[in-house]
Amino acid sequence: MLETEMLQKKFKDKVAVDGVNLYMEKGESIGLLGPNGAGKSTTISMISSLIKPTAGDVRLHGESVVKNPSLIRTVLGVVPQEIALYEELTAYENLKFFGRIYSLRGKKLEEAIQYVLGIVGLNERQKDLVKTYSGGMKRRINIAVALLHEPEILIMDEPTVGIDPQSRSYILEMVRQLNREKGITVLYTSHYMEEVERLCDRVYIMDHGQVIASGTKDELKSILSNEETILIDLNQSSPQLIHALETDNVIQKITETEKGFKLIVPKGSNCLGNVFQQAEKQQVQIINVHVQVPTLEDVFLHLTGRKLRD
Repeated sequence: MLETEMLQKKFKDKVAVDGVNLYMEKGESIGLLGPNGAGKSTTISMISSLIKPTAGDVRLHGESVVKNPSLIRTVLGVVPQEIALYEELTAYENLKFFGRIYSLRGKKLEEAIQYVLGIVGLNERQKDLVKTYSGGMKRRINIAVALLHEPEILIMDEPTVGIDPQSRSYILEMVRQLNREKGITVLYTSHYMEEVERLCDRVYIMDHGQVIASGTKDELKSILSNEETILIDLNQSSPQLIHALETDNVIQKITETEKGFKLIVPKGSNCLGNVFQQAEKQQVQIINVHVQVPTLEDVFLHLTGRKLRD
């Protein structure tokens, strides 16, 4: 349905996106992951026809979006990272304003407004000023704006940033329904790995402007099929212990957690002896050891060397 071909964008001497190839089939939910500065937002902007690529192309049903941006603009809804609403207007007035931009008028516009308000669960608050809304409610109206013209493709750029857990759960379930029940094709970026795990059929991981891995969640996790993840809980935080273990050649990756740290090591390796020995030297008590199968976040750390939020 939608694909990019060797997409590239340069800003003066800086290459923000360097030869990105990705595709989306109709009805798929695709995750786009990467650390800050990886090139995700620039890629989204080129797909959306907001900026023109330096090289390469975006194709919708085989036709060039670069040559004819109107192809995608009629079928695309975009939920930006920043809330794009007029706070001095009501939710209804915002939706009416943006609906007119989509060339909706009269009865069709009114039906579209009530339809999207129902989807985001804010019918009863439609006449309230947006400035009186919570962060989660603003996010939901932001999504409603993108749905007014019943798009075939929905791009969501970190739609749950800075909101409460209840609103976040509501939005995730709403996206899932839009994808599974309405058949809307979704391209989803997030700083929350569990959201991508929950929503997406396939995932692209970007770093330094390039796609460094792609596939289903199980395919990506198989990258670490010869490794295992060990969670170590401590009685107290100990940066010194983590620093001491960084010199252990068996340990492929060590990451600090809220309760201690996480190791990625080859399967069958005997690293725990050194872990306990170093903990004793640092006078730190290990209170729990848990071995788990690799997660999508483990794969991300393995490939990029950085946390998603770095």
